[in-house]
Amino acid sequence: MVIPKRIHDQLGLAPGDYLAVELEGDRVVLTPQAFVEKRLAEGIEDIRRGRVHGPFQSMPSLIRALRKSAKRKP
Repeated sequence: MVIPKRIHDQLGLAPGDYLAVELEGDRVVLTPQAFVEKRLAEGIEDIRRGRVHGPFQSMPSLIRALRKSAKRKP
């Protein structure tokens, strides 16, 4: 199936992305799907690049770190 480039770009699709296919009346509806494997790969890449925090000794220490991190972001 070929998706027009304009729509492909608007959806932020990449080669190999999955789409759910549903029938609504007489229309075919395609919905981009995010998969655990893709998110897992992104997480592993974050770890490799050192984009991690912790470990934390308690939930309050985690919350403090998250709040401090949020304040630094523009």
